[in-house]
Parts: sequence; structure tokens; C-alpha cells
Amino acid sequence: MELTFLAAEFLGKPTWLWLAFIGVVGLILAFDLGVLHRKAHEIELRESILLSLFYIGLGLSYGGFVWWYLGPVSGMQYLTGYAVEKSLSMDNVFVIGVILAYFGIPRAYQHRILFWGILGVIVLRGIMIGLGAGLVAQFHWILYLFAAFLIFTGIKMLMSAGGDDHYDVESNAVLKFMRKRFHVTDRVDKDRFWLRLPHPKTGRLTWYATPLFLALVCVELADVIFAVDSIPAIFTITTDPFIVFTSNIFAILGLRAMFFMLSALVHRFEYLKYALSAVLVFIGSKIFIADLMGWEKFPPPVSLGVTFGLLAAGFLFSLWKTRTAPAPLQAPIPVPLAVEVTPAERIG
Repeated sequence: MELTFLAAEFLGKPTWLWLAFIGVVGLILAFDLGVLHRKAHEIELRESILLSLFYIGLGLSYGGFVWWYLGPVSGMQYLTGYAVEKSLSMDNVFVIGVILAYFGIPRAYQHRILFWGILGVIVLRGIMIGLGAGLVAQFHWILYLFAAFLIFTGIKMLMSAGGDDHYDVESNAVLKFMRKRFHVTDRVDKDRFWLRLPHPKTGRLTWYATPLFLALVCVELADVIFAVDSIPAIFTITTDPFIVFTSNIFAILGLRAMFFMLSALVHRFEYLKYALSAVLVFIGSKIFIADLMGWEKFPPPVSLGVTFGLLAAGFLFSLWKTRTAPAPLQAPIPVPLAVEVTPAERIG
């Protein structure tokens, strides 16, 4: 009975394959939180680079497994999707930096926000991918809408690549709602999301959301916004839900390490957006090119080669162009008010 359940197909793949993937992700997250970051500490550049390489290695290794088990076509689709999602997540990283700076989160406590933020992102992406897969299965023409949207997004990104893309945290409607409807405080007690503090009017102990929790909510909302670009991008590469989900999740898993690395090296990737905009236009154009050429689908080897070629060119050109550029002086992150509370007044 158990073997029959494990062998049964779920969204086109054996159930055991989905469970194995979820198990691998769970072990990675447990290792990250329970071993690598058991104690809150400030992640330096060297550690963030090593962690980024570790997660990239995991993502590519899983791509090798997909290539071996599901075949070269699936393997190339996974690698293409992984490269695109990894590159698109860089914009997400920059916005996360703005959010953490806005709330004045000390660097030693930023990892906890990112860790729980990634867990939420995995759930949200899973829901969005499931909905997207259902729509594509029922209405194949929606892929053309996805493709047109990607072309539009790529052109828009290209036109604004040299401009100011400042993310305005203050105008976030959900943040305004929380500040109006919930008790919030500017005080920080280590990496706590909630504190019990005396109410200014009644003196009774009341739960207050700390800046860490508000930042976590904003990070989740920012990912929902960015998923509007990334989900259509991966579905124009492949409609296989397993490839879509696994490439997305492995690209997201290394987001925390990438954040700490890019926060120190952001000035070295000034021209990467030009390459990324070209990738979005190319990915969006594939379905139209395939129709014009009379192909059943765009050749995966060509798609993989062009995607990696454009991204590699963008990285190398950025590194060469900024080789003599000094690192910009960063304004100090404002430190929130400290508060001494008893253990009974803490939660989160």
C-alpha cells in the first residue's frame, strides 16, 4: 500500500520524488539554522561568499540529478530556470537591503528575518506555482500572455537600468495597516519578533510587534511582488511543475547568503541589469520564435546557451567596468532603541 502511494504520480512525477525533494530542502534548512547559524552573529563577506558558493553548488548538483534521472531536456530546462530565477532574485536582494536598513535591523539579527522569510517564500511560491500550473494546463494560451509580459518587463528594465529604483518602504499599505491596527514598538530585544511591554495608558503587559517582525512582513510582500516576474519567466521555459518548483526553490535557498555578499559588492554589479533585461526579452520571445519557425518548442540547448551567455557577459562586463571603482561609503544603519525585558516578557 505504501509503495503504491509513493509510486503514484503527483503533478506528473512520482510522489516519492516530491517527498524526497521536500526532505532535502528540510535538511538543508535544518543544517543552516541548527549548525551554521545556531547563534546570532554578523555574517562577514568571506562567510557570505562561501555560503553562496555552497548553495550554488547544491543547486547545480541537483540539476545534475535532474539531468541524470529525468533526461537531458529536463536537465537543461532546470538549469535555465535556475539561472534565470537566481538572477532575478538579485533585485529582490537589493529591496531586502532597503527594508532592513529602513527598520534599522542590526546585522547580527538580519539572518533570522531572512531565514523565516525564506520559509514563507517557499510556501508562497509553491502556492503560486500550483495556481500557475493549473492555469497553463487549462488555458495554454496564457503562456503567450506570460511571454508578452516578460518582453514588456525586460524593455522596461532596460529603459530604467540607469535610473533610481528606490523602494519606498514607508508607503507600504500593509505596513501602514499594521501600525494603525496593532501595537508596534521601535524597541529591539536581540532577535525577538514580539515583546510584552507595559501599555502606556493601562500599564498592563501587552504584545508589541518589533521592527524585526515588521521587516519580515515587508520581505514577504516584496517577494510576492517579484514573483510576478519570476513565475511567468519559469513557465515560459518549461510547464513541468516539478522543474518549475525545484529550480525556483533552489534559487531562493541561497538568497540569505547572497544578500550579505551583495550588500558588500553591490557596486561591482552595476551593469548586470542590462544583461538581465536582455534575458527576459529572450525568454519571452522564445514561444513566438518557435511558432514562426514551426517548431514544437524552442530548442532547450539553445535556450540554455543563450541564457548563460547573456548572464555571463553581464557579470564579466560589470566586473571589468567597475574594476577600479571604490566601494561606496554606506550610511550607518540606525540602531533601534534597546530595551531590557525579563525572560517572561519575551516571545518570538
